Formats: sequence, structure tokens, C-alpha cells
Amino acid sequence: MLAAVLHEPKLIRIDEVEPPVPGPGQVRVRVRAGGICGSDLSYYFKGKSGDFAVREPFVLGHEVAGEIDSLGEGVSAESRLTPGQRVAVNPGLACGTCRFCIGGMPNHCLNMRFMGSASTFPHTQGMFRQYIVVAARQCVPVPDGVDFAQASMAEPLAVALHAVKQAGSLVGASVLLVGCGPIGCILLSVARRAGAHRLVALDLSDRALQVAQQLGADQIVNATDSATIDQWSAQRGTFDVVIEASGSPAGLDTALRAARAGGTVIQVGNLPAGQSPVAANLVMSKELRYQGSFRFTGEYAIAADEIASGKVDLRPLMTHAFAMSEANHAFEVALDRSQSMKVHLNFD
Repeated sequence: MLAAVLHEPKLIRIDEVEPPVPGPGQVRVRVRAGGICGSDLSYYFKGKSGDFAVREPFVLGHEVAGEIDSLGEGVSAESRLTPGQRVAVNPGLACGTCRFCIGGMPNHCLNMRFMGSASTFPHTQGMFRQYIVVAARQCVPVPDGVDFAQASMAEPLAVALHAVKQAGSLVGASVLLVGCGPIGCILLSVARRAGAHRLVALDLSDRALQVAQQLGADQIVNATDSATIDQWSAQRGTFDVVIEASGSPAGLDTALRAARAGGTVIQVGNLPAGQSPVAANLVMSKELRYQGSFRFTGEYAIAADEIASGKVDLRPLMTHAFAMSEANHAFEVALDRSQSMKVHLNFD
């Protein structure tokens, strides 16, 4: 079978590798579509994502959907998995026995195997390949009518659902979204469904802001509009909740200044490693609640159902699709926010 393997920054080769064989409790999935995520872009262009550096040939990808190819021993009929069944694939496999799993925080599992992550060595290889083997419980069935690329969006949607949950009730709240990449725009859609009264989106890209408007923003503001941003920070802040999804120190600084006294700032974007020059003293002086959000817990199956049922339509984000053989070009396009939002690879 073929796999898109990152050998060095900016160099993916399509390598011939041995097809995996499912063991007990596992299934083999024929991957049909996968989305390029921000962490994939960081690995591709920088050779690392946050603190995690690539140290060996590495298959990227953790947002995929496909169809069941074969079942390992012991996969029961109750799993609803049969050959040919379309599935969205949860990239995380928690151990279920460590103190965080037992405490209801499997996203912090001490033995987590998250596909497409260089956080461990040897790395947990990702899913940008024609076939993968995963635990049966990582597969969420979706109807045949759901497009594979749409089904792969369950992973970023799960991230957004988890983040909005961290904010508490948004009913009647004024919400600022800082950073309108794919995750940011999905966050807007989720926040709207969660009852936010006023949604404002901030970004440097006018094209990204236009998509944000399609997905629920009441007002869009370019980050170069310093006069508007300064108004937000006056009189001890404006917004009940600010969601920081840009992963930039400047974005976080704006978030802390724009949140009203007693408000909440949710950190979703992955900030650069090391210290960041931001007005962190505002957390104290405005009595802000500064809350991080990392991956997801039980939201993946919910996200897959939201997409399958049509309750959430993320198609405005899905701008490009390329064959696996064009992976290097696909990554270049995905980095260019003037022309793309969510870029997918097809593995037919």
C-alpha cells in the first residue's frame, strides 16, 4: 500500500509500505479522505509542532474517514462495524486505566496513542495512508450518504465542542473569536448553536473573515483595525467570553484585553513554546477565568452525528481536495490562507 511520509520539512514522499493486519479487537480501515490540520502544517513546514519535534520518517494526519476493510478477532456485531461500513475515525486511543482516564479526563491519558503525533518516540504514525489499523472503538459509523471528507471533519468539530463546553453556558453571551482558521470558524458555528447572543470574529485575513460570517459571526473585524480593538479594552473590557484560536501571543494579548472584568478566556490555539509577551496581569486585575482546552473527550461521536444529521454544515470551510500524490502541493495550498481554508487529501 502507499503512504504519504514526511522525510524532512517540506518533503513528503509517497512510499510503498506493508499493509497493516488487524489484531484482536481491531479493524482495518481503508482511508478515503483526510483533512490537513494546523499541527500537520507545523510538522510539515517546521519539523515540529509546539514542543514535539519530528525525529524519524513520519506519516501525518489525524482527521480522516474511510470504510471498514476487515475485522480483527473478537470484533462483535454490537460494534455495528461490517466490511464496507463508512466510518469517521477517532485518532486518540486512551488506555482507560491511568488516573486521568479514571478521573474522566481521557484527553490527558498518560498512555495516550494519538495518531499523527510526534509527542512519543517512536512516533505514533498518522493516517495519511491507504490503510490503517485502529481499535474498533475508535470507529464511529456514518451513513453512506455522508461524504468522506465531511465525515473527517468530526475531529476538528469535536475539538470545538470540547472548547465551548469549557466556557460554560453561552446563552445570551457576547463572544469574541480571535483567529478564524478552520477551528476558529467551527467554534463560531458551535457557539451560535450553544446560544451566544452576539458573535464577533477577528482575524488578519479578509477571506477567513468572510467564511466566519457564513458560519455565524454577527460582526467581522480585521485585526489591523486598532481603533475598534482599543474600544473593546476600554472600561475594563467588553466580551463575556473570548475564545483564542489563533495560537499567537498577539491574539492572546487581545483576548485578555477584550474580555470584560469577570469574564472568561478560553485558550484553544497552540501557542509557541516558551514565554509569550502578553498582558497576563489582566487575569488578576480583571478577575478573568483563563481556561485551556485540549483536544476532546467524549465529543467525537457527538461531532460525527452532528455532521451526519446535517445539524452542523461545515462545507463552507472545505475549499480544496487533492490526490495523495499531490500531498506537497496540498500542504502549500493549505498554508496560503488567501486561497484556502480546509484542504483535504483523497486516498482512492
